[in-house]
Amino acid sequence: MSSPMFAGREKSDTRTLPMMPIRDVVIFPHMMTPFVVGRESSIRALEDALAGDKKIFLATQHDAAVDEPKFNEIYQVGTISNIVQSLKLPDGNIKVLVEGAERGKIQKISNEEGYFRVTVKTFAYRPVSTPSLEQLVQKVTSLFEQYVKLSQSLNYETMIAAVKVEEIGKFTDTVAANLNVSIEEKQELLEIFDPVDRLTRLADILDVEIEKLNVDRTIQGRVKRQMERAQREYYLNEKIKAIQKELGRNEKSETDELKKKIETSGMTKDAREKAEAELKRLEMMPPMSAESTVSRNYLDWLLAMPWKKKSKEIRDIRRAEQILEEDHYGLEKIKERILEFLAVRQLVKHPKGSILCFVGPPGTGKTSLGRSIARATGRKFVRLSLGGVRDEAEIRGHRRTYIGALPGQIIQMMKKAGTINPIFLLDEVDKMSMDFRGDPSAALLEVLDPEQNHMFMDHYLDVEYDLSKVFFITTANVVHTIPQPLQDRMEILRLSGYTEPEKLEIAKRFLVKKQREQAGLKEGNLTFTDDALVGVIRQYTREAGVRNLEREIANIGRKVARKIVKEGRGFQVAVRPEDLQEYLGVLKFRDTKSEEKSEVGLATGLAWTEVGGQILNIEATIMPGKGKLLLTGKLGDVMQESGQAALSYVRSRAARLGLTTDFYRHVDIHIHIPEGSIPKDGPSAGITLATAVVSALTKIPVRRDIAMTGEITLRGKVLPIGGVKEKLLAAHRAGNQTVLLPRDNEKDLSDIPANVQQELAVRFVDTMDEVLDLALERKLAGIIPLEAETEPVPPIQPTERETDRGTLTN
Repeated sequence: MSSPMFAGREKSDTRTLPMMPIRDVVIFPHMMTPFVVGRESSIRALEDALAGDKKIFLATQHDAAVDEPKFNEIYQVGTISNIVQSLKLPDGNIKVLVEGAERGKIQKISNEEGYFRVTVKTFAYRPVSTPSLEQLVQKVTSLFEQYVKLSQSLNYETMIAAVKVEEIGKFTDTVAANLNVSIEEKQELLEIFDPVDRLTRLADILDVEIEKLNVDRTIQGRVKRQMERAQREYYLNEKIKAIQKELGRNEKSETDELKKKIETSGMTKDAREKAEAELKRLEMMPPMSAESTVSRNYLDWLLAMPWKKKSKEIRDIRRAEQILEEDHYGLEKIKERILEFLAVRQLVKHPKGSILCFVGPPGTGKTSLGRSIARATGRKFVRLSLGGVRDEAEIRGHRRTYIGALPGQIIQMMKKAGTINPIFLLDEVDKMSMDFRGDPSAALLEVLDPEQNHMFMDHYLDVEYDLSKVFFITTANVVHTIPQPLQDRMEILRLSGYTEPEKLEIAKRFLVKKQREQAGLKEGNLTFTDDALVGVIRQYTREAGVRNLEREIANIGRKVARKIVKEGRGFQVAVRPEDLQEYLGVLKFRDTKSEEKSEVGLATGLAWTEVGGQILNIEATIMPGKGKLLLTGKLGDVMQESGQAALSYVRSRAARLGLTTDFYRHVDIHIHIPEGSIPKDGPSAGITLATAVVSALTKIPVRRDIAMTGEITLRGKVLPIGGVKEKLLAAHRAGNQTVLLPRDNEKDLSDIPANVQQELAVRFVDTMDEVLDLALERKLAGIIPLEAETEPVPPIQPTERETDRGTLTN
């Protein structure tokens, strides 16, 4: 183990000398330094030293800007120096060359003769050589060599020769004097009297300075490469221009071309002034500057926008009707609206752009309808998906102050269309969201307002752009997530789910043919019977649209293609219902059918879902209890309230239903709707709930062939409901023969297919008494119609026990 480093102080000495403050330099022992003396007090101190032994004490002042520093503005440690040369200059200043001798610390100072005289104490150290000290010297020597190699201001050979000294004190002072560090750091090194401590501090400073020089060299190399690349590009560009000139291809300058494009672009007056001003700015900029790239990109966007170019619109209604029929089956109302739009455009010379909103379940053809409209009208078609968009800048763009700024998607899509009157489809408008970056739906308010969109302002373009000639179409699955102000600007057209006959026809006309081609099959290789397609629709899909139906047909097509590869091109198959499990596996869905026999407490209701209608078998049972109503089957709040309203109606009509007025005190009523994992809600099951409860209480079965839907009031009135088309189709599919509907829904029968109306007996009802009269297998003996009541039934006074128990809730 090496011995520790140690340096012993041999002796100290004291002497009195003239002192001269110096600026911006620290004098180290053993170093020669020239400087000019100009202050009167400094000249006097210098003359005193020259008259004596030519020794003077030099100390650095704190602030170089002070002309006459005071004692407390001068560092206390300086260097006793020998004056080697002095030369008086014509202006009265004296140029001197001094050599540092040794460090000294001021003990006493006086200023009696117009200059400082100080008593200085010096210290002499003689380090003890140890392995650790030698290792430290080698480290500092190595670091200094690296520093000199990296530094551009020091000569390598000269510096390395200068530090080859054996005395540690001289070695450290030589290194310190040649470091390019601050005055404060050099003064710190001067104030370290012990050479070993000074050596340690030098090692730390050199580490930091080498790191700085490495960083500087990296940055300088990068800058140099960039400058070389820019110079190379400039040289090559000039060379190309010279070659073109020699070949006689002296084309107009880029600026002239841009001016010509601006003149012929058809821009508005405001946009043209903006473009010309930007072009003038571009002419004044260096070609390689970053700002010129920003200006050029802006001009390119202005010139790329369609300002006056438009598609020649086809207004032939017969052709449009033919195209719509070719592309889509059904959707009669939507087609009628589109044809009405085209008819108006024939009669009005300059009609405003229209904004339609197609609302319907997934897979019903909303997006493809937009393409068909574009084909029917001869316009360009562009589509922008808004699903998940949450930044307002996606619509309006970023301002040009941002790096990498671009116009919003509206302007980008208009550039893509290349005309001012395209069909612009805004897909999934109901799936936009908002966060701290803004609300994109609010930005769409201007885009979709015919009174405002003729002067749409994009943040990037910063000029008004006319969107009034664009035919905007938006699509959505639901309306309630679209902000009300946005809904108000659109004409909402609802696409209900396809009926089973419509799905069958779509599959026969479009889907089978399409999937046969995609699987590489010929017409004879794969055919379907109608019953097989109905089986796929009923047992393997449950949707409002036809996407899953297309997937299942594609699945069969791939399996047939595999057999053709094995058995040859002559293989043919006609898919029948009994073949479906072979191709598609086990059944995915079972169709809910009406019950096989009439039962007590079991009534058939009808429900609407996003994928079509469905029947609900609602069960009610009576148990001994204390008047509790229990509702199960994952029912929503509205449906639970409908159950409570149904029970309240039964209680109010107890006597007329043949029940005792206090029947509910001794029983609990449990209402359950099967398929309990599926959420259910809405008021339209009210009359079905009431019928099931009355059946359970009176022990009279409900007819199995009757399905019903309608909202019930406490007075037994039946209120209208929605989703009539889907509900009647579900009843027809389940085999019901009669459907009970509210009287106010009679107008909705116009939407029902003729074959369904022929096979279903639809009865319209106004009151719950009519429902019970039609739904129960036999009539209630004591029932009195509501119309026959001349006075309200007096309320039953609750007993004290009932009052304590409170209202009937589940």
